[in-house]
Amino acid sequence: MQQAEVASNVHYSVVRYNRPRHALFGYSMVPMPKPRSSAVDHFLPLTPPMLHTLVALADGDKHGYAILKEIARRTNGSVRLSAGTLYALIKRATADALIVECDERPDPALDDERRRYYRLTPLGRRVAAADIARLESIVEMARAKDLVRRPAEG
Repeated sequence: MQQAEVASNVHYSVVRYNRPRHALFGYSMVPMPKPRSSAVDHFLPLTPPMLHTLVALADGDKHGYAILKEIARRTNGSVRLSAGTLYALIKRATADALIVECDERPDPALDDERRRYYRLTPLGRRVAAADIARLESIVEMARAKDLVRRPAEG
């Protein structure tokens, strides 16, 4: 039986999903680009709900319900997070300093004072960008093998 060859710029690594390295759960074998040895790598790969949440916050502060609506709208309803899932993600992302709760609030006359607003941190932006780049590299590998086609330009 022949041993499968792995491209020189890809290795397989045991990674965790948004948990400290010492966590004893959430591990998976996934193809990863070679380590870049940065703080960003510590968070990769992101779960799809976490990536959608970070992307939703990329263009400005939002409260939880607005994040849910943004994700559903942007994905044409194909991704719908429950409130419980979202608030677990927010708790984890806040603990990991990927997002922060905002002190500034919109005009109180236009908003409910019970809402909490969240903002993407510079680290959160770098982590989201790195995970998107990781996904793009996988898509490029699939295109090189004619598994998927490039979108038609127009």
